[in-house]
Amino acid sequence: MVPTSADFAALAATHDIIRLGIRADDVRRQHHGTKTTFVRVSEVGASPDSPVRWAAAAGEVRIAGVPESLVAAIERVRHVASKLRPSGSRALSGFSLADLEQLAGRERVTLRALLEDLRGAGLELVAEAPVDALTDPRRSIEEVNIAGLVLARLTVHRLPSPDPLPLLEGVATLQRAVGVIRAFAPLPRAINPAVPTTGYDDLKRVALARLMVEVPSIQVDWSLYGSKLAQVALTMGADDVDGVSADDEAVDAETQMPLGRRRAPLEEIRRNIRAAGQEPIERNGRFEWRTV
Repeated sequence: MVPTSADFAALAATHDIIRLGIRADDVRRQHHGTKTTFVRVSEVGASPDSPVRWAAAAGEVRIAGVPESLVAAIERVRHVASKLRPSGSRALSGFSLADLEQLAGRERVTLRALLEDLRGAGLELVAEAPVDALTDPRRSIEEVNIAGLVLARLTVHRLPSPDPLPLLEGVATLQRAVGVIRAFAPLPRAINPAVPTTGYDDLKRVALARLMVEVPSIQVDWSLYGSKLAQVALTMGADDVDGVSADDEAVDAETQMPLGRRRAPLEEIRRNIRAAGQEPIERNGRFEWRTV
C-alpha cells in the first residue's frame, strides 16, 4: 500500500524515534543492503586568487564560494579543470545552483547558457541545489540536466519551519517531476535562529526523508554535522556521507602535530560506518566506487 499524507503526518507526529528509525532503516536496506558510501572532498575557492591544490586521496574537487561574474566562474572552472585533467578518478564539482540562478540574472543570460558555458569549461557537477533558496527548483534542476551537467546533491540551506512535512513533501513532489536527484541531504546547512533543532530532531528528519522522498541516497555531511551524528544517522535511513576530509594525515588543531593513522579521516569514517553495522564503500563525486 502506498503511504498517504495522513500516514506521513502520523510518522512526523510520533515520539517513538526508535520505531521510526527501524522503519527507515528497513527501506534503506532494501535499496543498499549494508553498504554505505562516502566521498573524500577537497575544496578550492571560487576566487581567482585562491590556491588550486587538493589532496591526492580526494574523490571530488569542489569549487566553493560565489563567483564574482560569469567570466570569472568560467575561467576558474577552466583553470581548475586543466590541472585536474590528468586524473580521471576525481570529479570536478562547483557552486550552488541558487548562486548560479542569481548570477544568470545579474549577467542577463539564461541559466541554461551559463550552465552550458561552465560545462564547456570542464565542470561536471553542480555541487548543490538548496531547495529552499532556489527561485524555481524544478526549472533550474531541469536546466542542469539539459545542459549536460549532473546535480551532485539537493540540500536545505535553512529550515523554513519546525514542521518537517511541508519541505519533505515538496522535495518528494519535485523528485517525481524531475527524476534526476541522486542524493538528498535533509539537514540544514545554516542555522535558522527561529527554528532551533536538536540531535533528536535531526535524526527524525533523516528518517522521514528516507521514508518520504524517493531518491537513491539520503546523505549526511561529515564536516558539517560531525562524525557521531553522521554515524547514528546511518542507522536511521542515511546511506551516504559527504564532505569527508581527503587529508590522510590528521593533525591536532592546536599543536598541528600528527595524530597518527588511527585518527586519520579515512580510518575514522571506515570505523564509524562499521560500528553502525554497515560496510564502508568509498566513491568519487560521480558516485563511482573507488578501490582504495
